[in-house]
Amino acid sequence: MAETPGGVRQRTTEPRSSDRVTGPSLFAGWALELSGSLSILLGITGIARDTIFSAPRYTYRFDLTTWGWLHLVIGIALVAAGLGVLLGKSWGTGAGVALGAVSLVTQFMFIPYYPLWSISVMTLDLLAIWTLSRFSAPYDT
Repeated sequence: MAETPGGVRQRTTEPRSSDRVTGPSLFAGWALELSGSLSILLGITGIARDTIFSAPRYTYRFDLTTWGWLHLVIGIALVAAGLGVLLGKSWGTGAGVALGAVSLVTQFMFIPYYPLWSISVMTLDLLAIWTLSRFSAPYDT
């Protein structure tokens, strides 16, 4: 707070530290955003060119267009949850953990189709889940 000549204290216009997301929550939000963006790209590829992936004799074999739609929907939800975390919304943490877990499972089931991509996205999901569950602070909004 700043002091005026009359001795009255005025409030400064600087944002309070609780108004912005910093540290671990910022990392988790960006990890969710990146994981969601990669899932959206994978989903679009699966929908548009489903012959690009192949996995012979796979137990959880779905039509690759179905996998594409799954990844697209989960990716959009991850981007929304990441945005909620980055904006400091109270629902962002729970949604980020839940959607990160769903993404983790779907990427694990997609490993036979595209292993390096799936493992990379799984790593982002795990880091986001761990960070949100370990370091998240309650929000007022």
